[in-house]
Amino acid sequence: MQNHLTVKELPDEQRPYEKCLYYGPGALTDAELLAVFIRTGTKGKTSIELAKDFLGGGNHNLMNLYDYSMQAMMEFPGIGQVKAIQLKCIAEISKRIARAGRDLNTCLDSPQAVADFYMERLRHEPQENFIVCMLDSKCRYLGERTLTVGSVSASLVSPRDIFIQALQAQAVSIILLHNHPSGRPQPSRADAEVTTCIAACGKMLEIGLSDHIIIGDHNYYSFREKGLL
Repeated sequence: MQNHLTVKELPDEQRPYEKCLYYGPGALTDAELLAVFIRTGTKGKTSIELAKDFLGGGNHNLMNLYDYSMQAMMEFPGIGQVKAIQLKCIAEISKRIARAGRDLNTCLDSPQAVADFYMERLRHEPQENFIVCMLDSKCRYLGERTLTVGSVSASLVSPRDIFIQALQAQAVSIILLHNHPSGRPQPSRADAEVTTCIAACGKMLEIGLSDHIIIGDHNYYSFREKGLL
């Protein structure tokens, strides 16, 4: 039976902490970065080997941090509840870092700009999130509100709730957004019905619906680009 070295028994240049200290975090492999957070291994495996096992399933990369549920993480030997919580928190931190640079002066004047603004936040979500984004007369971001999680349909999306938010923000126009967890952004009949309903209500209140954008995995669908608004 092969004996496994502990991390402490590895040469300095192969230990994640020392390697980071000597060469910087950019020199660490994905498994070594993950091992820094896993910290301890299990019987017969170092934290680096455990990290490699974790990265070897699913997407075969760090996207597993997003895609694995806590329960799925805990099925890996050596990853208990505490480590699973830590790993899911790393995934959440990465999302928030991606959002941290968003500025209230951000100009969302094109479907591509809107998709870029929301892509990293929404493409990993396991459920549909329906968001209304408010804009001023120069298409600058005024704020947003998540209205539903789990389903997008005309019966669940309330025009009243949407336009209360828009009026409170003194928005001139709004953009509807939601994600498709499948990664494919093609609209459903319900998506089209919601768009038609909100656009009609917006005309009466003189708050235009600039677009309805569906976020997929590194792709998007814009009702305005398709000539449907």
